[in-house]
Amino acid sequence: MPNRTSFVTPRLPLLITGIAGVAGYNAFRYFRERFPGEVIGTRRVDNWPLSGEGIVPCDIHDRDGLRRLFERYRFQSVVHAEGTCRLKHCEYDPDMAWQINVDGLRNLLDNLSARARLIHLSVDLVFSGSGSGGHREGDPTDPVTVYGQTMVETERVLARRRPDSCILRISLPMGISFNGHAGAIDWIQSRFRKQKPATLFLDEVRSPTYTDCMNLVIDRMLGNSLNGIYHAGGPRALSLFQIAQIVNRVGGYDPAHLRGCPRAEAGPVPPRAGNVTMDSSKLRDALGEQLLDPWPLQDLLFPTDADWHRVRDGEPFGSPELLERVLYRNPRRASRNDPGRDQLLVRR
Repeated sequence: MPNRTSFVTPRLPLLITGIAGVAGYNAFRYFRERFPGEVIGTRRVDNWPLSGEGIVPCDIHDRDGLRRLFERYRFQSVVHAEGTCRLKHCEYDPDMAWQINVDGLRNLLDNLSARARLIHLSVDLVFSGSGSGGHREGDPTDPVTVYGQTMVETERVLARRRPDSCILRISLPMGISFNGHAGAIDWIQSRFRKQKPATLFLDEVRSPTYTDCMNLVIDRMLGNSLNGIYHAGGPRALSLFQIAQIVNRVGGYDPAHLRGCPRAEAGPVPPRAGNVTMDSSKLRDALGEQLLDPWPLQDLLFPTDADWHRVRDGEPFGSPELLERVLYRNPRRASRNDPGRDQLLVRR
């Protein structure tokens, strides 16, 4: 018999909600490749540019639409990655945030069979980050944003209604998006490409994670019966400014366009969390191995000071192509046929 850390084929068919987001999009691509014809992804009805085989337009808060979807496919497993995470929009329209994030989950549970396996993606922003980080699963939640408040409530709803489900608290998912605008790397890189300044916080600290690694964790969790909350953040803590330093230098962009500022100098909306890094050792111990590599993988890509991104040794340091190989993708888990697989070291 396989142990709980073995790859076990999940009960199919599989539904992945919210594939417009980075985590959902990459999970959808990963599982469609693993189980052709057995995976359906949903996106909002108005997001018409996102289309293709296996993609179904369905709003998570549309009770009738979701009921028809479940009646048609009779899903046996669900990865719930749907939600609105745009911090400012949530602050200005909390009713919208609660409708999508909380009522949408309740709607999903109303249609989910008692036997179905459910993996729910929550977030590190359930914490305020007012301390020194390294949060464990049992730490009290104290979000500073409406978005964080809705995610705390989704965890409470699941604890009451589906205690057999697995909640993965994730941080910044580092991977490609369908439109080139949905992720942290996307936004930062888009500013540099347009020769526009990008200002990032010096004291908001996260646990970024390659989506390549996240997909493996979700895969394992779908095939086992582990339940409750698990932190699934990468082992390397980085401020938003440091993340932008990495994107700037590895992408070969002009360092003059990167700026840093403390949260105290930002406007009141949206409020910003501090050090919300997570200790993911519970997940590692439950799976019997560490599936979450540091982002970025190579230690030499960790910024050593505030001017690290400016060091180019008199010649171009990187390129958007290099960035794609080592930041959007985990080089250690890249295909052996990937031409960039062996080009892992970047010029100091």
